[in-house]
Amino acid sequence: MFIAIVKKFARLVGVLLLVSFSTFLLMFGNATGIAQTILGLRADKASIEQKVIELGLDRPLLMQFGDWLGGIFTGDLGQSYYTGQAVSGALATRVPVTLTLLIVTLIITTIISVLVGVAAASFGGWFDRVVQFFAGIGAAIPAFIVAVVLVFSFAVALPWFPATGYVTPAQSVSGWIASLALPVAALLVGSIAGTSAQIRGAVLDTLDKDFVRTLRARGIPTGPLLFRHVLRNSSGPGLTSLSLQTIGLLGGAVFVEQVFALPGIGQLANTSAQRGDVPMVMGVVLVTVVMVLCVNLLTDLANTALNPKARNR
Repeated sequence: MFIAIVKKFARLVGVLLLVSFSTFLLMFGNATGIAQTILGLRADKASIEQKVIELGLDRPLLMQFGDWLGGIFTGDLGQSYYTGQAVSGALATRVPVTLTLLIVTLIITTIISVLVGVAAASFGGWFDRVVQFFAGIGAAIPAFIVAVVLVFSFAVALPWFPATGYVTPAQSVSGWIASLALPVAALLVGSIAGTSAQIRGAVLDTLDKDFVRTLRARGIPTGPLLFRHVLRNSSGPGLTSLSLQTIGLLGGAVFVEQVFALPGIGQLANTSAQRGDVPMVMGVVLVTVVMVLCVNLLTDLANTALNPKARNR
């Protein structure tokens, strides 16, 4: 088990370095454009060149990346080219918003998807067909379209929830719930559709196994049979689907946070990328990759614990 964890962790570190360097490489070489954006269109050539030197963008790529990489270990991710704000400070205020959005969505997705997926596989018939129909529709509709529809329906036409803004739990618990209701709902449509379909398929496969027929013959009630035996043996595809949904939710959060004006890393990433704010973009990429890798690591560990054969991968 320990060796499996070490192998997975080493793999994750390699992915983190590769993604970070690739992002840095994509943004490298636009030093003049960045300097001109900061100074304005009327800036002369001398001022632009001076700004490039001031920002350190004239140095070789590997030197710039090495300095950024070294700053990770000290917590210094640099400062925004435009606002002068420390990247770590900006992330500290925005990451909790995105994490809250994702965690609430994942908890609700897990509960509903397990119940719906198991019920669809167990009951079959019209209920299973209805679940598959809505799962197909839900998976096909982008989160930002759902978000726009929800805003017009439940914030404009029916002013039940705020259309924009975010309230922290410290300010008001009811306000916090209200500010998250529509964004979470927008993300839930696709995540529940994809996860419940995967769980349904996995449960159907497990129900055809010989050990399930043996347990039925021994008179084990349906409830304990499904949730104690069948669901555990079907957990692999379900966990994998949840990890993929988490990655998808991070992408969806970029658009959902824009629609609802939530001060999360999605909104920060969009703004920073548009104006070429390299330190801020790299900070967002670092946090996002770490979040994705943590989810993948937890998924692998859970699969390893439930399935000993996975320890040799």
